[in-house]
Amino acid sequence: MSVLALAVALCILASTWFKLRSRHRHQPPLPPGPPADPLIGHLRVIPTKDQGSVFHKWAQTYGDVLYVNALGRSMVILDSITAATDLLEKRSSNYSDRPRFPVIELLGYDPNLVLMPYGDRFRKHRKIIHSNFTKRACLPWRDLQKDSAYNLALSLLDNGENYDRLFSWFTTAVITKIAYGFDVKFEDDEYVQMAEHNGFVLNEPETAGGTVVDLLPFLRHFPSWFPGTQAASFAREWRWAIRRLYDLPFEKVKREWDRGTAGPSLLAAELAKLDGKENDEDLEDLKGASAMAFIAGAETTWSALVIFLLAMVRHPDIQRRAQEEIDRVTGPDRLPDFSDQNSLPFVECLVQEVLRWHPVVPLGIPHRCMEEDIYRNMFIPKGSIVIANLHGMALDESVYSDPTSFNPSRFLPKPIGNEEPLFQAAFGFGRRACPGMHLALAGLWIVMVTILATADISKATDKDGNTIEVEPDYTNGLASRPKPFPCRIQSRSEQRRDLLAKAIAASSK
Repeated sequence: MSVLALAVALCILASTWFKLRSRHRHQPPLPPGPPADPLIGHLRVIPTKDQGSVFHKWAQTYGDVLYVNALGRSMVILDSITAATDLLEKRSSNYSDRPRFPVIELLGYDPNLVLMPYGDRFRKHRKIIHSNFTKRACLPWRDLQKDSAYNLALSLLDNGENYDRLFSWFTTAVITKIAYGFDVKFEDDEYVQMAEHNGFVLNEPETAGGTVVDLLPFLRHFPSWFPGTQAASFAREWRWAIRRLYDLPFEKVKREWDRGTAGPSLLAAELAKLDGKENDEDLEDLKGASAMAFIAGAETTWSALVIFLLAMVRHPDIQRRAQEEIDRVTGPDRLPDFSDQNSLPFVECLVQEVLRWHPVVPLGIPHRCMEEDIYRNMFIPKGSIVIANLHGMALDESVYSDPTSFNPSRFLPKPIGNEEPLFQAAFGFGRRACPGMHLALAGLWIVMVTILATADISKATDKDGNTIEVEPDYTNGLASRPKPFPCRIQSRSEQRRDLLAKAIAASSK
């Protein structure tokens, strides 16, 4: 018997033993799910791409709490905000752990608040991040976000076909300044390259967390030619990029700190708190915390901006309505800024609809059940991977009318809109909710309102002048964003272009 066959047999025996043990204890039934094969469970039917869509389709038949098992590994899929809130928030003491992700470990994302197990080190990292990204702590960065948004908008008017790189530049410039204190002035800066490498890795299927290597971790030790090891090979190939992201900026700030020349940043502030009494573990934790801020801040905002652009290309009527609202508030003689936010309810709803229409992390980051539990008279085994299917929640017809349509008005109060709830699930649940939410929302708002105020976004045309229709097509990794699509970005007027140029000149003095 081969090593692989032996491992599979052991997993099956362990799964069988657990089921017999559960029955012996007269536990309630497991949550429902699709039919399983006798030996391998649901391994054959668990999709390798578009998992959120498939899980949501299953939920239409089996309910919003699903159970699948792959080679003895229990997984519970939550397809409604109600179920996710009941378990991941109201019972967060039992659902705040993370499963292991062997492929992501191989890539070198360590230490990382988002992925680490629940415990003292998690609390230490969360305290570092939370203290730097509360709503009040983010206020001083608004001028940086505004100035960067103006730079981005003007660059889009001059070079709109390069929107993906420009969005990457904007998000990297903001989070690099906050995390490390470095200025990123050019779109080919090394920190932009690091962010793009990270974005490539996170948007690849090999990092989705449900690969064969994640189910059978021993495969990580097998050579690349062995069947099922593709994800491990990918991780080894790209590990250098992730470790560079962790090591290079940290070492640069640490050197400047030791010389007394480090500028203001999250990392410098945390080094100051240690007051020279740090040990190796403290430094490793600060490296991980600042890298996590960089990774999350760059990737999620970048992806959301591409989704926004796609929505505007496909919905010119919504774009015009947002522009009309902005024009009524600002007039033709000034650019919008954060002081206008409360006066622009439709733009605020547009930002929120971008987050709902296509969640950037469609399956969230899986949780882990630390102790066996009973929910709605269904048994959830200890150690189960618990997946909050954000994609499915965004399509919940009991919450959102015509959920596949892009409709910012759904959030407006009646009778203007439908008064539907904001999609708070985009930032996760419970003790694992994203602590950078306030910074992300502010960044998205100022970029979107600036672009809408100054630019017209439309479908591109081919060499014969024919309109190029755009159909959404998304990447399928841990994160997801639209694949490149053609579009046209033009200035609404020379006056608005001049406003951007003058604002940028004034901020650089």
